Amino acid sequence: MSENQELFQRVEKALNLIRPALRMDGGDIELVDVMPDGVVKVRLQGACVGCPSATITLQAGVEATLKEQVPEVTRVENVPTMF
Repeated sequence: MSENQELFQRVEKALNLIRPALRMDGGDIELVDVMPDGVVKVRLQGACVGCPSATITLQAGVEATLKEQVPEVTRVENVPTMF
């Protein structure tokens, strides 16, 4: 397993800690990619798309949890859904 695959799996595992709270509000989160520089790209889903609190949730909830669980994470970015 490559180092990046291992990091991807660790980030996915950390996201599983956050998902129940997002799902309670009708949302979810998809892991899109983990870049070599520690930037995690995610896609908010469901009720999270367009939610006024999404930016706060992404920074204070998702990014903070990922940085705590996976120290290599430097930043979390939302990748908008393409229609």
